[in-house]
Amino acid sequence: MQVLKFGGTSVGKPERMHSVAEIITRDEEPKIVVLSALSGTTNALVSIGESLASDDKIAAQEKIDNLRSHYDAFLFDLLSTDAKREEAKSIIDEHFEFFGITLKISFNEALNRDILAQGELMSTKLFTLYLQEKGINAALLPALEFMRTNEEGEPDLDKIQSLLKAKLEDFEGVPLFITQGYICKNYKGEIDNLQRGGSDYSASLIGAAVNAQNIQIWTDIDGMHNNDPRVVDKTFPIAELSFDEAAELAYFGAKILHPASIWPAQKTGIPVKLLNTMQPDAKGTVISNATNSDDVKALAAKDGITAIKIKSTRMLLAYGFLRKVFEIFEKYKTPIDMITTSEVAVSVTIDDNSNLEKIKKELLQFGQVEVDTNQTIICVVGNFVAERKGIVHKIFDSLADIPIRMISYGGSRHNISLLTDRSQKEASLKKLNEHLFGL
Repeated sequence: MQVLKFGGTSVGKPERMHSVAEIITRDEEPKIVVLSALSGTTNALVSIGESLASDDKIAAQEKIDNLRSHYDAFLFDLLSTDAKREEAKSIIDEHFEFFGITLKISFNEALNRDILAQGELMSTKLFTLYLQEKGINAALLPALEFMRTNEEGEPDLDKIQSLLKAKLEDFEGVPLFITQGYICKNYKGEIDNLQRGGSDYSASLIGAAVNAQNIQIWTDIDGMHNNDPRVVDKTFPIAELSFDEAAELAYFGAKILHPASIWPAQKTGIPVKLLNTMQPDAKGTVISNATNSDDVKALAAKDGITAIKIKSTRMLLAYGFLRKVFEIFEKYKTPIDMITTSEVAVSVTIDDNSNLEKIKKELLQFGQVEVDTNQTIICVVGNFVAERKGIVHKIFDSLADIPIRMISYGGSRHNISLLTDRSQKEASLKKLNEHLFGL
């Protein structure tokens, strides 16, 4: 069994959906295909929810009508027979009847999650209809019948595995299944989701649950690149990465892969392939337990970072100081990305400013507090990169003209992180690309 995930851009146009059908039927291997919503749909659904939350029913109706027009045009171009077009129209009618109901009832968070689920439900139903029209033996596998999260909002892999196994047994002889990414049910039985970008997570969880041969993440780029191609002109796809390297890159800004999607595959040792829907024959990137060298593999950057420095002579010869500082961040459920310490100061970075003022107020009890916003973390990722002779010299030589606010070195065998102002991001990535990769 293989698990293939296709993102919104891969199914965003009828002709791209046609291409996805060609990709998944190139061989006879049994497959579970995980689809995102059509590109733009989730943003539209978020916007509809925002209008409903502010009780602007007129704006919500207008947005619903615009979305309906898009789906009417989409299904006409997707399908070629009147019978299947009518069947598709009935499906879309049903979902937009639900949107009509949302205009008449009280808005709450549970309803908002129902609204957000509609994109994946519609895309998978339309795609399954297209496969059936082409005479392909495929079945719709509703994710809401097996994807589950626990009381902490984390996926319940054991339950997913047992429910999915039972569901697959209902379709004896069917080689191809279509299911939704992103959506699930929580421990209360309510419709929920794995947060945005969660279709990658869905694919990895499903792959782990069925002990898949491999998990394929299909996007619009040919694998993980050594640098951000939106910023740097000369980049190249990386042939192989270890799970640890890929996790670092995903967390620190590589957009091709959702950070959470690594651990289920890593836990079960299932290789993950990053492939390009537009260039299906490109090799892409293979992520596995193996790595092919001890070189620097790639660079990534994470924006929206805030640096906080707490300076206090109370740190001198004191124990328990850092624990008290970290307890404040824990209190406000704010994760820390980087940390550096000296005898009288500690600096940390966060990417969630929602409780910044409350955190700052409580930290003032320990001493002076300095806050720098609009920062960027640049990370250099590779295999044992922190132990590679000369790598630190190369990094600092390339960034000689760039002011560096913080450095994290030695905390991971796969990552050296540097903090600089957002305005220095492009220059930093370009200089590192030149010095580390010769590009």
